[in-house]
This record gives sequence, structure tokens and C-alpha cells, in this order.
Amino acid sequence: MIRDITIGQYVCGSSVLHRLDPRTKILSTVSYIFALFLIDSLWCYVLNFSLILIFYLICGISLKMALNNVKPILPILILTSIINLCVIRDGEVVFSFWIFSLTDRSIFFTITIFFRIILLIFSSSLLTYTTLPTDLTRGIEKMIKPLAKIRFPVEEISMMISIALRFIPTLVLEADKIICAQKSRGLDLETGSFIKRAKCMVPILIPLFVCAFKRADELAVAMESRCYRVGGQRTSYKTLSFKKLDIFFAVGFLAVLIMVLMINAFFR
Repeated sequence: MIRDITIGQYVCGSSVLHRLDPRTKILSTVSYIFALFLIDSLWCYVLNFSLILIFYLICGISLKMALNNVKPILPILILTSIINLCVIRDGEVVFSFWIFSLTDRSIFFTITIFFRIILLIFSSSLLTYTTLPTDLTRGIEKMIKPLAKIRFPVEEISMMISIALRFIPTLVLEADKIICAQKSRGLDLETGSFIKRAKCMVPILIPLFVCAFKRADELAVAMESRCYRVGGQRTSYKTLSFKKLDIFFAVGFLAVLIMVLMINAFFR
């Protein structure tokens, strides 16, 4: 399951989304996520899922890649859904058993939260699939550049985000190697109680932390050997600039979001 996680990976392509300016994609993703927290209609969630599906088809990226990112948090989603169903008591009772009762409000709230988290993962994954980490870093740096006037560490923050995104696939592969190595030594992660399986994670987490610190030290040495200095004036080989395609996409995407919000307001 761990090797299936694809968050932070870039998928090569020449689609419309691949050719967009990273700032356009970042702002569109943030706007989409913001809109997800404003809607409370199941029809709007269906429309949002259809929109994401269209984007994946345009990019030529399999939706299975995004679904693989959902697998690790699926137990948490299921547990959260069960808690919401049992705790929320508002609304009309649909089903009752012993001290538990399901209401129409609890079912609706659970379904909306579930779809909201799934769409959050799909949209954020699509951003990393279609944007190089270096372009993503430059986009974030350009967007928060005005904060440099108040001595905000713009370049350092953008560099940290870029390194974090690059390290996600690396750490996933390292964790998979450690799990395979521990299983070959007789470690059982699939049977036993929850506490027993949690204790079995210790032989995995400790080597993973050691590996992460080792890679961080190697990265620091490599950056210093290339004369990287905090606060230094750096230039970019590739200059970001908005094109007509970015304007057309931003206007169209904003129009679609406004339409979804209007549908949510009038057709609840």
C-alpha cells in the first residue's frame, strides 16, 4: 500500500494543465478547496467530482493514482464517519438500535465530509502531478514575494516547501524497503490486536527517522557545496509569465466555481 502513494510525484505530459503557469494552478487549487468548504449540496459534490474527473482525463492521468493516495487514510475516514453517524443527533431519526440512532442530518453530514476529503486529495494530487517541484517553488515564491518587504523569509519558505514535496516519494520508497526488510526478518504487521500492530511499527519508524535525518544531512552538505546561502540573491533560468492560456483558464474555472456556488444556493 505504501508504494502506491503518489503525492508529490510529477507526471510528464503536454496537456493544458501542464502548460499553465504554476501560479494559475496554485490559485485555482486554493479557490477550488475554498469552494468545497462553502457547498453543502450533494449535487454540487457530484459536479465537483465530475470537474476533477474531466481534468484528469485532459491530463491523461489515471484516476487510480489519486485513489491510491486515499488508501492510507481510508481507515481514518471510516472511523470518523462512524463517529459522526453515532454522535450527531440532529434531524429526523431514520434508524435506531439500542442506544444508537441514525438521523438524516448525521447521514448527510457524514457523506459530505467524506466526499470533501476525497476531493481535497484529488485536487491537491492533480496540482503536484502537473507541476514540477521547481516550478511549484518558483510559483509560491513569486506569490508571497511582497511579504519580503516586512522581512518575511520568502525564499527560505519556498525552498522548504519544495524540499518537503521532493522528499515525500523518497521517504515512501524508503519506508517500503524497511517494511520489506523487517517482514523478511519475521515481523508481522497484519495480524494481532491494534496495540500489538502499533508496537510492531517501532522497528519501522526508528530506521525511517534515521534515514530521513541522514538524507537531510546529505542534502545540507550538497547545498553548502553549491554555495547556497540564506538570503542570497538568486536568479532563475526560467522566468514565469502569465499567458493567454492562463487568463482563459482562470476565467473559465472561476465561472464554473461561481455556477457551482449558485447551484448550491438555489438547489439545496
